[in-house]
Parts: sequence; structure tokens; C-alpha cells
Amino acid sequence: MTIAANLGWPRIGPRRELKTALESFWSGKKSEDDLLADARALRVAARAVQRGRGISHIPCGDFALYDHVLETACSLGAIPAGYGWSGEGPVPLATLFALARGAPAGRFGPEPAPALELTKWFDTNYHYLVPRLSGETRFGLAHDRWTEAYAEARSEGVQTRPVLIGPVTFLLLSKREDQGDPLALLPSLLPAYGAILRNLAEAGAVWVQVDEPALVTDLPPGAHEAYALAYRGLADAAPGLKLLVATYFEGLRDNLATACALPVAGLHVDLVRAPDQLDAVLAAWPKDRWLSLGLVDGRNVWRTDLRAALAVARRAREAGFGERLMIAPSCSLLHVPHTVAMEDALDPALKRRLAFAVEKLEEVATLARGLDEGEGAIAARLAESDAVLAEAKADPRLNDPAVAARLAAITPEMERRASPYRERARKQAERLRLPPLPVTAIGSFPQTAEVRALRSRLARSEITQAQYEAEIERLIAEVVRWQDEIGVDVPVHGEFERNDMVKYFAEHLSGFAFTRHGWVQSYGSRCVAPPIIWADVSRPAPITVRWSAYAQSLTRRPMKGMLTGPVTMLQWSFARTDIPRETICRQIALALRDEVQDLERAGIAIIQIDEPAFREGLPLRRADRADYLRWAVACFRLASSGVRDETQIHTHMCYSEFNDIMAEIAALDADVISIETARSDMELLEAFLDFAYPNEIGPGVWDIHSPIVPTAERMAGLLRRAANRIPPERLWVNPDCGLKTRAWEEVRPAMANMVEAARILRAELAVPAAE
Repeated sequence: MTIAANLGWPRIGPRRELKTALESFWSGKKSEDDLLADARALRVAARAVQRGRGISHIPCGDFALYDHVLETACSLGAIPAGYGWSGEGPVPLATLFALARGAPAGRFGPEPAPALELTKWFDTNYHYLVPRLSGETRFGLAHDRWTEAYAEARSEGVQTRPVLIGPVTFLLLSKREDQGDPLALLPSLLPAYGAILRNLAEAGAVWVQVDEPALVTDLPPGAHEAYALAYRGLADAAPGLKLLVATYFEGLRDNLATACALPVAGLHVDLVRAPDQLDAVLAAWPKDRWLSLGLVDGRNVWRTDLRAALAVARRAREAGFGERLMIAPSCSLLHVPHTVAMEDALDPALKRRLAFAVEKLEEVATLARGLDEGEGAIAARLAESDAVLAEAKADPRLNDPAVAARLAAITPEMERRASPYRERARKQAERLRLPPLPVTAIGSFPQTAEVRALRSRLARSEITQAQYEAEIERLIAEVVRWQDEIGVDVPVHGEFERNDMVKYFAEHLSGFAFTRHGWVQSYGSRCVAPPIIWADVSRPAPITVRWSAYAQSLTRRPMKGMLTGPVTMLQWSFARTDIPRETICRQIALALRDEVQDLERAGIAIIQIDEPAFREGLPLRRADRADYLRWAVACFRLASSGVRDETQIHTHMCYSEFNDIMAEIAALDADVISIETARSDMELLEAFLDFAYPNEIGPGVWDIHSPIVPTAERMAGLLRRAANRIPPERLWVNPDCGLKTRAWEEVRPAMANMVEAARILRAELAVPAAE
């Protein structure tokens, strides 16, 4: 009989219960016991939902209080010194959260404990904490969270499938502080994995899911041998246990032979992101083993074409796998919201086209039943699927002739600035008259309870639009005055009117729809509700000009206008699938081009177009990257190039590796790029040094995802390192990212310290300030 399986479940809860619990714990309103009780309640509810939707392979061990990679590292004892762990027994929550968020001086020692580096989980908008390893790392099973999770479910009478990050993927996602090869640590890591599997077998587990998404990437030297060594060890550790190696986000391609050689009972493949791998997998994967088919999209919100997916499943059955098939989502459902049922404000026709996590489980169970019992058993569901797809295809609102005409009229000149950077830089310096190492913020300032309450009161009609705007003006005036007082050279208006850097713009563009409860986890307690791009995109009216122009009227310093770039708007939305992503991105770029030109006409001399998702959109395989980079660069340039030389264009990128796309980042031709570097102690600047990046750079000197307030000397130290790599005359001073999630009690001293750090460096470098 076909198994209906799930690979992972959204941790945050249908109403972001985990976020509420975490933030209450961090603020001292909840005890540790309260937090753990809330977490267990979420796991109990998740199992009930999955069981009730007909899933027989329910995951366990996929839940994490902050991040599953971090909690894997803690369970394996892979913890750097200085975080309050004795080296024996379970890792305290204080240590876990210090690794995630940092800890101030005095908590574990005289120096602050910095947070681990935060970066993207493959090509998703989920962020994981990068384990820090070295040749001195001593792995051991500090806490068997997987057997504990399995036993918790068994106590309720629920049989589950534990989920582990595979040992090779875990090491490849880690960094060695001593610059060694992480894979060299595999022999010392495997005994801990073996202990986990033995414990699970003794507890009664039948299947264990071992996630190895690294198998769909271009593997580094030694990785194929590492996979062979690792899985020989795992198979020997618990011979009676059935291991399912799960791959997702891409196809196996040249790594298929490596996967087929592993001594495991099953293989999961992603047939949504890589449907073309099916024939090769069916031919190569042994017919006496299980094959898990990822037929339901775990990363987007559209309903599955059930008839087409059932046909794929039948092909697998007819290829000789018989009853040894599993039907599953393409990947963990961590990346989609909880349920469409809660969305009572969506357009009914659009709502019918959507499937969130709960609905995707129903699709999985339907396909498994249809494969076993035939089309007749699921005839009603097939008919419903067909009708919804036909309705969507015929919807006249999808395509706007005016948008198509604008796309057709794009010329190469629209994607180029009028003059090269050096000429622009001279004109901009004459206009802006900034000091060396100019200080700025990335964009947002704290979104306090007061700000959120204003938005809520407006939505409930408790205040008028005019009253709301008056309050926003007051907040902007206060923050501009404060920036002038402490000496910020290029102030920002604070973005108090914005709920989210993507959603705010999407709300002012056509073609987007919005959910009330469509939250997904970005990292820790940070959740986002991605908009849904369902039709052609255009800009009916200016979006930011009113607020930027007002802020500029309050200061003689150049106010920075703030926009979210076209690639990030696309990447951080649930995009339609009936037209190419390039086409959607170009539509957004044209809308933003209009906004950029309107800001320039309003007197805004500096315009920042944020592209934190630029690297995230990069295909996982190098062979596929050229086309994406071509259109991603072109879309940014289309949005940014319609201004005069005197107008300075900034961009911002964060939490990504840049080394392999430096030429394309330079090709964006932004006058200034600000990047995240504080967590890595300026490590990311090595990429800019090796490439000799030609324009100006603002390396982040303040890790804003940590509650630690850095001292002026700490920031000055980072700037010294930056000045050793980048000519000081091309350096800017800024935080890593926007400050909306921080409290004013942290922001005020940290910004003042950042201004002081710039003054220290100006004096040390003997660079005179502008008069």
C-alpha cells in the first residue's frame, strides 16, 4: 500500500504561538517550563492535524525552538567555548539562545558572546545558524532530542518518523574556524549519529528520515567518498532501522549514482522543483527499495494539479516499484503557511486556487489513495482540481495589456546609467558633500508597540487616515531630529508607515493579494507573511514619495529614500507559476523605476534599493546560474538606471555568501552597496577584496539580530579591518540591516556608538571631515 508521508511541519503554529512564547520568555514574562510546555502543545497539535489528514509517516524531531541546524549542533555537542556549557549533559536554553542571539559581557565571561553567523537555508528565505567547528571539536550525544521526540509521540499512541539532518549535509553547512575541511571531521561525528540511531531503534522506531539536501548541489571534493563512509557507518549502527534519505530543492543529476549506492531503504526526490529527474531516478533506483515522490509543492501556495501528479505516481508504479512508493510534499512544509481555512478576506476565486500546509497534506493523502484504489475513489477531488485549474487559466484579471506593452518597450538603454561610476561619483560628491566614512542606517527604526497600535487603530477605524498620518509625521520628525543631533550623515525616515519591507510595497501595487494568517518562519521568532503574486504587476500611484519628501524637509542633510528591489519582491512573495519568473521580475522593476524617478523629482538625492534576496534566488547548480544572473542584474538596473548622474543609488544585501557572484554584484552598478559583515568579523569583505569591487561599500559594523549593544571601540575595530581591505575613501559606516526588530533602548546607544566609531577612524586615518 502506498504511504502518505510528510517531511516536516510549520513550527510556529497557526497563529504564531511559538513567536509569542519565545518573546514572552526572552522578556521574562514566561518561565522556561512555560516555554517548553507551549512547545509541546504545538507538537501535540501538529501531530493531531497530520494524523487527521491521513498521513501515516508523520515527522518528529523537526520541531525547533529557534532553528533545527542550531539544535542539531547543540545536541551533538558542537558548541564553541564561551557560551556557558560545561561540555556534559543537555545544553541549557541560555546557551542555545546565546548562540542564536548573542549574550552580553558578564553573562558567560568578561567578553560578549557573539551570535553564530546567520545565513540562508539553500535557496529559501529561511535562515539557519551556521555551526562553528574546528579540529578541536569533540562531538558527542549531549542530548538525544530525536529519541525524546519519538518517545513523546509514542506516549500519545502516535508512530512517527524521526527527522535528522544528514551528517554530510550538516558538515557542509558548517564552517571551520581553523580553515580546515569540515568533511575531515566526519569520522569523529559518526559515532554520535550511530548512538542516535541505536537509541531510536531501541525505542521502537521503524523509519528514520535523514535529510541530505546537499546531494542536489555541486558537491565539493571528497563529498562522494564522505557519503559512502557516512552511510556505511549509519547502516552498521542500527541494521534493523529503515533509513530514508531525503533530497529536495533540486534534482540529483550527477549525484544520482552516489545516492543509489547508499545502503538505505528509501530515497525521497523533489519532483516539483526538478520534475525532469524522474526518468533517471526510475531507471537507476533499485526496485526493491522504497521511492518517495515529492509531488506536492512544499514551497509555494498553489493547489496541486491532482490529475497530472497522479499520472506521475502511476509512472513510478508501472516502472516496477509496485507497493514500495511514498507520496509526499516536495520538501518540509516549514516554508508555507498553516491553513487556507483561516483566510476569510481573500477573493473567493483566488482562495479556491490555494493550498497551505493542511491542504497540502490532504492532497498527499488523496494522491496516495488514488494510486492504490484508482481514479474512481478520488473522482470528486479530481473534478474539483480540474475545475479550479480551468477557472484560473480563464481568469481575465491575470493579464494586463498595458503591462505587456511596457515590457515590450524596454530598451537596452533603460538598463544602463548615463555615465560610468567614476564620473557619477565625482558629481555625487559635489552635490552631497559628505564626510569620509559617512554614517547612515539601513532603513527602518524600531517598530514599537506604539507604531503597531497606530496601524491597528487605523484598520479598526478608531482613528482617521488624517490622524494616522499626523502621528506618522510626528514619529518621523522625532527620528530625523535625533539623527541630526547625534551626527548621522545620511539620515533615514524610519519607515514607521511600513508593516514589512515587501508587503508594504506589494499593498501599493496591482497584482498582489494578502493573507491575514499566512505566516512563515524566517528565523527564530521572526515571521513573515509573504504576499501572493497572482496577476500582472504595475504601480497605480507613488508609494514612498510623500514620506521621503516630508522627512527631507526636516533636515539639511541628504535624506535617503528606501525601496525594496524587484528580485527581493519576487523572491519573498509566493509567485504565480503561469508565466516565467523573469517576466514577473521585469514587471516589478518597471513599477519601481517609476518610483525611483518620482523620488528624484521630489529632491531625494540618495535612493536605496534593497536586494537582500539577490543571492538567495541563485540556482543551486552552477550550470543553471547564468540565465538567472542575467535577468536579475537586468531587473535591478532597469529599476535603478532612470536617474541623473548626481543621484546616488545604494543597494543592501545581507546573510549571503558573495564570493561566487562578485562580478554580477558589480554589474548591478549601484554607487554604494551595504552588506552584512558584523557576525563574520568582516569575513565577507574578503570576497570584495579578491575581486577589487570598484564602487563604494558599507560593511555592517553592528549585528542587529543580537540584543548586544556594541561599543564604539568594537565597531571601530571592525572598521579598521575593513579599511585594511577597502580604500577608506570608498567606505561607509552602517548597521548590518534594518532596525525594526530592535528596541530603542538598544538602538539609541548603538547608533551613537557607530557615529563615534566613524569619528575615531577618521582621526586615525587623518582624513579631514567635510566643512
